[in-house]
Amino acid sequence: MALWGGRFTSDTNQDVAEFTESISFDKRLYKYDIMGSKAHVTMLAKQNIIPTETATAICAELTKIEEKIDNKKFEFSFDLEDIHMHIETALIESLGKEGARVHTARSRNDQVALDTRLYLRDEVTIICSAIKELQKSLVELGDENIDAILPGFTHLQHAQPVLFAHHLLAYVEMLSRDIERLEECRTRFNVLPLGSGAIAGTTLPISREIVAELLDFPAITRNSMDTVADRDFACELLSNLSIFAMHISRLSEDIILWSSQEFNFIELDDAFCTGSSLMPQKKNPDIAEIARGKTARIYGDLMSLLTLCKGLPLTYNRDLQEDKEPLFDAIDTVKLILKVYAPMVATMNINKDNMLKAASDPNLMATDIAEKLVELDVPFRDAHHRVGALVKWCKENSKELNEVSLDEMKISIPEADKSFLDLFSPLSSIEKREILGATGPKEVNKQIKFWRDKLIE
Repeated sequence: MALWGGRFTSDTNQDVAEFTESISFDKRLYKYDIMGSKAHVTMLAKQNIIPTETATAICAELTKIEEKIDNKKFEFSFDLEDIHMHIETALIESLGKEGARVHTARSRNDQVALDTRLYLRDEVTIICSAIKELQKSLVELGDENIDAILPGFTHLQHAQPVLFAHHLLAYVEMLSRDIERLEECRTRFNVLPLGSGAIAGTTLPISREIVAELLDFPAITRNSMDTVADRDFACELLSNLSIFAMHISRLSEDIILWSSQEFNFIELDDAFCTGSSLMPQKKNPDIAEIARGKTARIYGDLMSLLTLCKGLPLTYNRDLQEDKEPLFDAIDTVKLILKVYAPMVATMNINKDNMLKAASDPNLMATDIAEKLVELDVPFRDAHHRVGALVKWCKENSKELNEVSLDEMKISIPEADKSFLDLFSPLSSIEKREILGATGPKEVNKQIKFWRDKLIE
């Protein structure tokens, strides 16, 4: 008979046991369940709710159980439903009725909320650290190729020349926001839920403050009903992980394009590519493609959790057992992406000549001509129109912008002088952009130094 089966007259149907179990996936919470139980019984003893020697015995036995699970010597069974029942049953088998005191003044409802929050505290720390490693790889790659110039794109059309390092630093900024969101999210789930019971708290004189101190929670939840029903923190975390995955997917798209024969801006190390089962010449950017694909999977995890929670009345409903698989899956997927992504970036080879060749398209400097006219006191909209007319004339006459004579340029731009003919160098274009946040070499070097210093911290 199950530990909760006092009012039942028969055992659970075996198919029902398998249908309702969660041990197959929530067993990963065992360290946190044990950590929470130790803090809980320590508090119960301090509050004279259970004997001190009982709390001591329970804590000692919990340590043994943890060691058994660590060493894969602990048997799991669908019949015991979840990690909480497995550990409590093991305690009772070892300590008898004294072991049964572990569940005094708590419910599995607030217990699982505690385990999940403790677990997420560690996982967010691990993920943020891994994101920083990816940032370091991007910064290092940019620094090593600080003189590389490539065309920047808008609408996937050539726009203006930019430093390759500037492009990489754009992703460093995105990843920084991801870390900020994850750390802010942690402040909202780093709140002690234990003590809320099943719905209404407990009549026993527990001290939630003691448990909060033992488990290093800076705050305690204020409403027992909200506490056991709340999965906002999990939804928020999956939302933040989805945004991170979106950033990775965008970076992957750039890497896939850059490594194609049409671009040929980069080459990925063989260790981070695969070949074709049919075409011997192929070298495919599979890590970037799979990371792009896994983004959809993480989005699906978020949608699963939001849909799970959308129609639930207060307070706890068994539906919430289904929160863990999408939560665990998204975390595992993000960690897997980060494990391979930073070393892939670090070993990337850069084809500076091809980048520069593409960035030397004179059309990329059209805006430079318009801004040169602004310096001559021509209103920008007028300047924009005149340069557009020059581009049109060049197209109609099968000439590149840098091939026109001064007289031909004056047809569209009467204000032009000889200095206008020297505006078609991508390096010169970049060197004029030294305002804060722009792609000028001095400014980009400042940004690289900023990120080196920040990431070392």
